[in-house]
Amino acid sequence: MRTKLFALAAVGLTAISGMSACTGGDDGGGTASSGGTRAGAGAGKVGVILPDTTTSQRWGTDDPKLLQAAFDAADVPVDIQNAQGDKAQFQRIADSMIAGGVKVLMIVNLDSATGKVVLDKAKAEGVKTIDYDRLTLNGGADYYVSFDNEQVGVLQGQGLVRCMAEQGATGGQPPMVADLNGSPTDNNASQFKEGYDSVLQPKYDSGEYLKGPDQSVDDWDNKEAGVVFQEMWDQTNKNIDGVLAANDGLGNAAITILKKDKMNGKVPVTGQDATVQGLQNILAGDQCMTVYKPIKKEADAAADLAIRLYRGETPTTGDRVKDTESGAYVPAVLLDPLPIAKKDINLVIKDGFVEKKAVCAGRFAPFCRDANIR
Repeated sequence: MRTKLFALAAVGLTAISGMSACTGGDDGGGTASSGGTRAGAGAGKVGVILPDTTTSQRWGTDDPKLLQAAFDAADVPVDIQNAQGDKAQFQRIADSMIAGGVKVLMIVNLDSATGKVVLDKAKAEGVKTIDYDRLTLNGGADYYVSFDNEQVGVLQGQGLVRCMAEQGATGGQPPMVADLNGSPTDNNASQFKEGYDSVLQPKYDSGEYLKGPDQSVDDWDNKEAGVVFQEMWDQTNKNIDGVLAANDGLGNAAITILKKDKMNGKVPVTGQDATVQGLQNILAGDQCMTVYKPIKKEADAAADLAIRLYRGETPTTGDRVKDTESGAYVPAVLLDPLPIAKKDINLVIKDGFVEKKAVCAGRFAPFCRDANIR
């Protein structure tokens, strides 16, 4: 649940960024190391633990770069590490950072249970905590920075409806929709599903659509998603007419199966994250849409919070979210996602989120020319 705090003078990122001019305290200095840490004279550091490098390109490339740049600009020392999808490693990194005296710990949990263990240890040592992108249920983080995840799902549901109508899938027999959901241990995946179910469920209730297979994919594993979708495809006698895939990686797994029967481009598939692969699939006509989350805004908002916590401030935000397990409200910065179809790809490139040369490489060059990608 998202609740607006109307009493505050500003909301979201504006509330966070607007206080920057009055910050003070210990500033770190020094040079960036090869390990992604900026050494500094200030007491302690900010610790950042990212989840993996396989489920989305952002965790291996985008977020480390953007966060590092934000902390470097503020001369605040930071240690950014990646757990590589290993829960034990996630906890080992956290233990090392806490023992090393971090003042602020920002995490992207692998699941809420592991995240809570880490957050509890941090709080016991007086370390300020931020849930980045994923809320740790019952974790009690001091702050949460993410996108409006239910709205992400709404955009996916609306996109699938549009694409199915364009494909003519709404004529004749009710078209069948399959859901390829994200990890059941990721609260974001639950919120995405709430969003797209709010769009699709009324169509199931009215008989306009037929609800097909609906399954989650453990740990957002793209290889596992291929196995899951193959089973869906076979069990329905290849009668699936639309695929609500929760991100680009899962969507590509479904597209790979559809290609075997030359049904790619005929069965609309959604996505999320505006990855190079997802955008290329859209250009080729194999994926109907994705959702772009301007990660720089998210990284900057989270870094700004962490920097001011590091300097001993108590920032205010314009939103709060309700932890559905503990019932507590967590101060939050929630940013707006954007739907991306073929006509919108230039926006993602113009933002610098992906490079044209990457999206338009090789066999995708003609598609880029046809779509007037600049």
